[in-house]
This record gives sequence, C-alpha cells and structure tokens, in this order.
Amino acid sequence: MNKSDFYYDLPKEFIAQTPIEPRDSSRLLVYERNSDTVTHRHFFDLPELLRPDDLLVINNTKVLPARVTGVKEDTGANISFLLHKRIDRDTWETLCRPAKRAKKGIRLTFSDELTGEVIAEGEEGARTLRFYYNGVFEEILNKIGEVPLPHYIHNQLKSIDRYQTVYAHDVGSSAAPTAGLHFTERLINELKAKGIEFVEVLLHVGLGTFLPVKTDDVENHKMHSEYYCVTEDAANKINAARKSGRRVIAVGTTSVRVLESSSTADGVVHAGHGDTNIFIYPPYKFKVVDGLITNFHLPESTLIMLVSAMLGREKTLEIYKTAVQEKYRFFSFGDACFFQ
Repeated sequence: MNKSDFYYDLPKEFIAQTPIEPRDSSRLLVYERNSDTVTHRHFFDLPELLRPDDLLVINNTKVLPARVTGVKEDTGANISFLLHKRIDRDTWETLCRPAKRAKKGIRLTFSDELTGEVIAEGEEGARTLRFYYNGVFEEILNKIGEVPLPHYIHNQLKSIDRYQTVYAHDVGSSAAPTAGLHFTERLINELKAKGIEFVEVLLHVGLGTFLPVKTDDVENHKMHSEYYCVTEDAANKINAARKSGRRVIAVGTTSVRVLESSSTADGVVHAGHGDTNIFIYPPYKFKVVDGLITNFHLPESTLIMLVSAMLGREKTLEIYKTAVQEKYRFFSFGDACFFQ
C-alpha cells in the first residue's frame, strides 16, 4: 500500500487558522457505519449522539512550551530547538534548526537560568540536548519557551490556553491532542449527567505528529515512539465497560494508540507505562476501540491511515471529499468527526 493511496485534494482556505469560539460550537461530521450514513451536526450535539452507557477515553496530556532558542557560546549564533521526548531528568531528544550549526559538543545559553549542551546528533535535525539549570526546569521553560503550533498554522494565538484541552494536566507533549480541544466544562458535565463515563489515559504527543510519511511503501515508514501510561483504575474501568457490552469511544487518535498499545489480542487493557511506536494502517483489527471522535487529518499522514484502518480507505476518502464539499474546517483548529 502506497502513501499516495491516502491523498486527497484540500484547498488551502479550508485549513483553519484560528480556533472557533466557543470550543463546542465547531461542526461535527457523524458517520454511522451500520447504516453507512453521514449527517452534519455540531459538537455540542454529542449528548444526543452518544449512548447513556458509553465510555469516552480522553488523553490528559498537556502541551509544553517546547520551542526554545539558544545562543551558541562560541559564535553567538541562534539555534531553535523543539523538545520532543524526555530521556531523563535533564536530557531531551529535540529537533533543531539550523541543524548544521548544532554539532555534538557545542554549548548554548537559553537564559540566565538555563544552558545546554548537544551530546548526540541524529538524522533529519534530531539532536540530544542536556540542560543545566538552577531551579525548576518546568518553571524556567514556562518563562522562556513557546508552544509550537503546527507548520500550517500561520496566525498567533491570543491565549495559549486555547491550544490545551480543558482537562489537560500532565505536562509533556509537543502538540495538543486536538480532538479534545472541542470539549468544554459545560459539555463534559452534561455528558456525565447523562451517564456517560470519562476515563483518562496519557500519551505525550511527540514529533511524529509533525513528520510526514517519506517512504512510498507505507509498511516501510518508521514511527517515532511516544510515552504512554494507563493506570490500574483506567484499565479496570475500560475492561468493565467492554465486559458489559458498552461502547469504548476514543477521543482522538492518541487515545486510540494508547488503547491498542496497552491491550492484548483478546482486547483486555493492561495497566502500565512505556514507549509505543504503534503504526495503525489498513488492514488492522481494532482490539478495544468501538468508535472515534477526531479531527480531519493531513493527506498521506499516519493519522488518516489510522482512520482508514477503521473505516476503510475508500470510505475515508469519500467522507473527506464530502467534508471538502460541505466546507468543513480542517486540521488542528478545525471541525471534528464522530465515527460510530
């Protein structure tokens, strides 16, 4: 299967540059698999669309102000780093530019409180960076760092909180789990009042979200690993729902990747944590997930491949063509889909 099999044509004007207000007023394309029907609703209609005993799995990760700029101590040149994955307390995997200036052994100053050293070089601008600082690293990062928005968003955010979910609390992502951006506290309370259960899992969204599939043959694409965690309580609630025949609906592709990474072949979810580089593309048999709430994804991306594994490639492209015709807003700040 080739990456070109997952291409669709999208006019640039449909790429959302700013988030809509309020969050839950975004449009919602609903696809019912059993009846093969598409309807057009709004996100605030979810209480009418979900069943009273559904279980929603959400990713509680919080986006880091992960872009920092350092000054080379020997030349005074600026180098920008995007923190990707924490290796240990003071060491991070990063992407940097211009990479040719970031040779192993160079030292940089980021602020009066923070310096760093490149300790390893990788491919495509990847660098391992060790930090030295006085104080609390996260507090320093909040002072000097910027939240990295996707490359296709050209407008500045009025408030960085708009690139966080309302339930975000575990800091560590380079990008937001964007399906969750549509939820408001009011909507969550309304859903809970209806009997719908929320379960939190964690996946720190890494640089793989930004990187394109470069191999023509999909099977040769290498996914970057990302840290995930499933608590004992979360696993028990998910397994109880499945045992009683209730639907498990993932909010976002990151939640899908956690569930499918932490489950055995029989669909039992196990508590634990670690790194996952799971790559879901057709054909794939889902073990846990019954439905998916997600945004519209880039052509030829690993995320549209995941959706295609659930719906089928041809049906996915048909739905996306419909969304373009209906002038939906696409990508991180765009509208949402509900596949059930």
